Amino acid sequence: MFWFRLIVALPFLAVLVSFVLSNPNTVVIRLWPTDLAQSMPLSIAILSGMAVAFLLGAVLIWFNAIAARYAARQANLRVAALEAQVKAQEARPPATVILPAPS
Repeated sequence: MFWFRLIVALPFLAVLVSFVLSNPNTVVIRLWPTDLAQSMPLSIAILSGMAVAFLLGAVLIWFNAIAARYAARQANLRVAALEAQVKAQEARPPATVILPAPS
């Protein structure tokens, strides 16, 4: 599995390094309406924006999955309760039925 990850990651890393090396121009990022300004290379500005968007997307998906995890947990608890009922039913001796004598 390690080699597969490495084979998949190396092309992405090569493209990333190529992107960073080909965009060394400095840009100034300003936060409107404040006077905050940060000077950084263009590649870092783009990659940091992509990283923030990726993390926000991951958090949103994680929050949406909370309901599914809760439903799965409830289903597992219900299955465990039903399995316990089945074991209790199987452990009980069968009921004897007394039929009336034919007349």
